[in-house]
Amino acid sequence: MEKEDFHSYHLIVDFKSPVFIEDPIRIKEILWKAARIANNTPLKVAVHKFPRQGITGVVILAESHIAIHSWPEHKYLAIDIFTCGKNTRPHAALEYFKKLFLPKKIKIKFLQRG
Repeated sequence: MEKEDFHSYHLIVDFKSPVFIEDPIRIKEILWKAARIANNTPLKVAVHKFPRQGITGVVILAESHIAIHSWPEHKYLAIDIFTCGKNTRPHAALEYFKKLFLPKKIKIKFLQRG
């Protein structure tokens, strides 16, 4: 498929046994930085910390979104990196997440959408 034949990239990533970060303020910073690393324009970040454990966060981008969802009780972190545009670098954001969360196992699905 030619680069011009699709509109966006979507990385769907599963991290097994990662380092968990449960601080909502830190997660906001991480999402914002991931967006910038991916050469995207972050617009707004929302994070929800669940009462017992786990966190969900999303950064809305001019080019789509990046989201993370954690299940510490299952040693699992889900990441979506959905970006569009010719200059986007979703794999750079993924590398940042890998260095930060240090998962023991990674499963990646890469989609070219549009």
